[in-house]
Amino acid sequence: MGAGDGEGGERMTTEQTAGEPAERHVRVVLVDDHRMFRTGVQAEIGATDRTGVEVVGEAADVDQAVTVITATRPEVVLLDVHLPGGGGVEVLRRCAALMGGQESPVRFLALSVSDAAEDVIGVIRGGARGYVTKTITGGDLVDAIFRIKDGDAVFSPRLAGFVLDAFASTDAPPVDEDLDRLTQREREVLRLIARGYAYKEIAKQLFISVKTVESHVSAVLRKLQLSNRHELTRWATARRLV
Repeated sequence: MGAGDGEGGERMTTEQTAGEPAERHVRVVLVDDHRMFRTGVQAEIGATDRTGVEVVGEAADVDQAVTVITATRPEVVLLDVHLPGGGGVEVLRRCAALMGGQESPVRFLALSVSDAAEDVIGVIRGGARGYVTKTITGGDLVDAIFRIKDGDAVFSPRLAGFVLDAFASTDAPPVDEDLDRLTQREREVLRLIARGYAYKEIAKQLFISVKTVESHVSAVLRKLQLSNRHELTRWATARRLV
């Protein structure tokens, strides 16, 4: 390829970025219980003429997600792990038939603040094609969406190891019935408590009130039959949740 060809290629890319219709196109549903986060993602990736991503629906909890996904049949769903109504795993369970479609399957990409192994493994076992954290850039997220649409598996670098370990190891841990008693949000609070976070720090990180944190901690202690946060920390450490 000559120098003129290379320069022409650069000009075409620049012009497309400036507003020409993108050649590729994907229909996406955003599922996250934080409206401001959904708005931010929409602003970052939803300029269809530039990115090729068309956001066709949004949802804030499990029931809304199932309704919107069923109605719009998007090609890719950006799915938060922690949602009211049962979490991302419940959305996957209730949308299993849509994932199995031969002609136009709905594919799921988990997009979460959590980088815990149990969350990653849980949604992948549920049928998600990938898992990225919310530190991802807008450009990388667009690329991940198109890769998921095309049937690839996409993971943030550190998280891929969790999946390989879980599915390749013959001594992968069995389902923990005690842990299954907790909701997704309670698990998130549990991990942060075990890591030594104060209630105020947890509230700030999860965008909830201190009183809500206290309620979650009380529920966790009750369900696990523990007496205080020190016992809770030992419990979580023994299960490698920290």
